[in-house]
Amino acid sequence: MNIGRAKEIAESADIIQVSYEGNLVIIQHVDEATKMARIYSRNNPDEERDVPVLNLIEEQ
Repeated sequence: MNIGRAKEIAESADIIQVSYEGNLVIIQHVDEATKMARIYSRNNPDEERDVPVLNLIEEQ
């Protein structure tokens, strides 16, 4: 995924299906400088982590 799209998803009020390593996640924040995204799992919202935006996949 590119930085611009990740930011759009993070700022959107809609629920957009995004996965990381096969798990559905929510994007909280995108850092353009580091190209990292703060995400959490839909199944485990307490487990937050920073991951490369390029590794996020928008599901269709």
